[in-house]
Amino acid sequence: MTTTIQPGTGTPAEEPQILKQSKMGTGAGSATWPVRVGLLVLCVAWMIPALGMLVNSFRPRDEQFASGWWTAFFNPFGSSWTISNYTTVLTSDSAGIPMSQAFINSLIVALPATVIPILIAAFAAYSFTFMQWKGRDVVFVIIVGLLVVPNQVAFVPLVKLYSGLGLNGTFIAVWLAHIGFGMPLAVYILRSYMSGLPTAVIESAKIDGASHFTTFWRLIMPMSTPALASFAIFQFLWVWNDLLVALIFLGRGDNTVATVALQGLQGQTGAGRELIPAAGYITIIVPIIVFLALQRYFIRGMTSGAVKG
Repeated sequence: MTTTIQPGTGTPAEEPQILKQSKMGTGAGSATWPVRVGLLVLCVAWMIPALGMLVNSFRPRDEQFASGWWTAFFNPFGSSWTISNYTTVLTSDSAGIPMSQAFINSLIVALPATVIPILIAAFAAYSFTFMQWKGRDVVFVIIVGLLVVPNQVAFVPLVKLYSGLGLNGTFIAVWLAHIGFGMPLAVYILRSYMSGLPTAVIESAKIDGASHFTTFWRLIMPMSTPALASFAIFQFLWVWNDLLVALIFLGRGDNTVATVALQGLQGQTGAGRELIPAAGYITIIVPIIVFLALQRYFIRGMTSGAVKG
């Protein structure tokens, strides 16, 4: 056996390690080909209706009713492509209000109904996680238990309450409804995430004399960004796409939101049915932007705190 001595050290030289690199798609956690094919089929199945709606949004009324959207691909230059559907939706009051105004109303509803529950739930989650007070676990279980209660059971009492306060038809009514309906899920998600944060950071802040508010605002909030972004996606998409709550508490009029205006385009006789594809794409612009902007936090916020060890 021959031993190689490194010059100037007097110690045997270590044998060079050969790193083996696994082939692409064969490492741990990689998907197999059947899984990839299945996912591809699901993606195509989800994209076909969206593609059809996009094609029809640029076709005039007569062509939409005369043939299917897929026929436009067989004769793309023979079709009468137009953007008049978009201009009509944005400017006309076919749904009782222009879609541009309804779009602004949806933003007025969605932004406060997303930010306010996050702030309140973050305070509550911090209290449930890092503060000791009597009945803490019981209150948390009650709040989480509200997740199984259907929102519809609260509509009649809320309508009567808001009617007595003169809030029906106002943005305040729909804000309060969305805040109340979204609070249990927000508290559950944020509390689960904060329970996985390192306690050493909190202990160091206490030793330095930081108050609970300083610890919450300077440490916990920045460290909880993935969970905050995850709930922001859920809440914003739910509020933006909501039809029932907006129809009950806002109704139709100057405060009509995009989903209610979209539903009103068809009317009783279907006169504005050709405008629905264009209006549908207008309403999904903001949700797509929100999801693409916050998607890097989505999975991390959902999985953090789920497994500990």
